[in-house]
Amino acid sequence: MSSSSVASAEPFSLRRIAVSAFGPSLLFGIGEGAILPVAPLTARDLGASVPTAALIVTLIGVGSLVSNIPASLITMKRGERWAIVAAALWSIAALAMCALTGHLGLFAAGAFMVGMSQAVYSLARQSYLTEAVPPEHRARALSTLGGSMRVGLFIGPFLAAAAIHQYGIGAAYAVGIAALICAALLGARIPDLVHAPHPAGDAPVAKPSLLGVVGEHKHLFYTLGIGVLLVSAVRTTRQAVIPLWADHLALAPSVAALIYGIAGGVEMLVFYPAGKVMDKKGRLWVAIPSLITMGIPLLLMPFTTGSHTLLLAAAVVGFGNGMGSGLIMTLGADHSPRHGRAHFLGVWRLMADLGSTAGPALLSFITASLTLGAAIGATGLLAFAAAAQLAYWIPRSPRSGH
Repeated sequence: MSSSSVASAEPFSLRRIAVSAFGPSLLFGIGEGAILPVAPLTARDLGASVPTAALIVTLIGVGSLVSNIPASLITMKRGERWAIVAAALWSIAALAMCALTGHLGLFAAGAFMVGMSQAVYSLARQSYLTEAVPPEHRARALSTLGGSMRVGLFIGPFLAAAAIHQYGIGAAYAVGIAALICAALLGARIPDLVHAPHPAGDAPVAKPSLLGVVGEHKHLFYTLGIGVLLVSAVRTTRQAVIPLWADHLALAPSVAALIYGIAGGVEMLVFYPAGKVMDKKGRLWVAIPSLITMGIPLLLMPFTTGSHTLLLAAAVVGFGNGMGSGLIMTLGADHSPRHGRAHFLGVWRLMADLGSTAGPALLSFITASLTLGAAIGATGLLAFAAAAQLAYWIPRSPRSGH
């Protein structure tokens, strides 16, 4: 077990740390899932046009994108545990602002703040588990971390729907705030990491700078980092293509929502087995099959003609995406240095978020220039490009790490 792990002479067990490690992630997912479906509706109620409402929801992703580097500084200065608590409190303030304001500008600011809190929380959570979990259990831990967030995102809209039915649209924000209060309380109980004492007589290691970490690992960011960017682009774009193609096929919105929900449910079935394969066999054994499993149905989706064939394609895409749960975090953890880990992971997450932003933009550009079918097919080709990039640059050893 790593010297920086939560110390114990007993064999490591993910089950023993499950509540403190994955509970906040589940609750964060519930909080976000509760408000995502209603955020554009609230913006519309405040006077936004449809394009403006969509843009305001996009501010959540923009807030996360621009906050990755500040998140690394906060985590380095305050530590993982209190960064997690601070992120939950910041998100609570953001949701309260969104729920109570009657001004569209303040609502947009609240959406941006939600994205900021996501960046801080996600980086602190990944950094904590990278330190606390031995390398031989790393992929399972980070896959479960990603999976627990997805479970929360799946549950959140249902809880919000029940609350809205009883009390109106503002109740969705109350559900989100309640989940985040629980996340903050649970985060405050996370055990502190126990670091190995500094050897007597050795000079203390200077705190690394952000620019120093970037310079030391620039080759990795140019190579494997580009693969991560492509993976993120495919993952984010696949969320948009299912409802867009359902609309193209003139399916009822309820049918489109059902197909989307089933695809999300399939994703949750495979995250732990995929993590176990990564730990036992190596990262490539999951990375390449995951992307190919997404790429093939995305290439074929423009040829679907009804709800049944679209459901099949969407479910296979969901299965492939679920296989890759935690992959980006695991690769980042594998290559992150002991000193300056938060800085490294901040840049790693920045590259992933750049992909998440670029993917939907590319979908929009190709749709406007050619057709929606061509854009979906291009997303499938992007998945194969990501697979080729990772196949070349992921180390062939079963695990790599520091």
